[in-house]
Amino acid sequence: MPDRSTELVRRLMDRYGSTFAEEAGIRLADRPGPLYQLLVLTTLLSARISAGVAVAAARALFGAGYRTPEAMARASWQQRVDALGRGHYRRYDERTATELGDEAQLCLDRWRGDLRRLRAEADGQVRSLRSMLVEFSGIGPTGADIFTREVQGVWPEYRPYLDRKVTAGATKVGLPAKPESLTGLVPPKELPRLASALVRVALDRTPPDDLVRTARRRA
Repeated sequence: MPDRSTELVRRLMDRYGSTFAEEAGIRLADRPGPLYQLLVLTTLLSARISAGVAVAAARALFGAGYRTPEAMARASWQQRVDALGRGHYRRYDERTATELGDEAQLCLDRWRGDLRRLRAEADGQVRSLRSMLVEFSGIGPTGADIFTREVQGVWPEYRPYLDRKVTAGATKVGLPAKPESLTGLVPPKELPRLASALVRVALDRTPPDDLVRTARRRA
């Protein structure tokens, strides 16, 4: 890898290298609790609201004890609305509170509260995984991208998963836009962090000057 690409990736990872799950306090692992928490975070990130607010709302929900589908399903609609409000997730709070209840019940009914069963059924097929994810009421194609992008860290059969938002960020800073080229820039386990960094760049209207300068030197 060229030295300038190395420098750019290092700067990206230093500045933006936390995944959204990490920011939400999720210690992602192939276990029912963290996987369900990622599903909740994915639902929040799927709305047209800032990622920072979505992460804060996830922390508020988890802080209220809604860390499992059982706990989320037991909570009243108003309790979920109140928790979302404490995270300043107000514009979509009522709709999202309903979706979170419906999703928790679907997780319990179809997957017995354990998304590892969803993983087993998808059998390493991205299309199958995405089709099952969008059955959750608050998750559409964008949400399926978010979940798969983050979960590839613990479900390695889905690596590399670098969607259009990731490649848009890569293009913005002058890195290769092809997923197969991006894959070689970091060790496989670091792909979720690189993907999250590039998504943040794609969402940022004014990337930091140091990244812009490094990208220009690569041009």
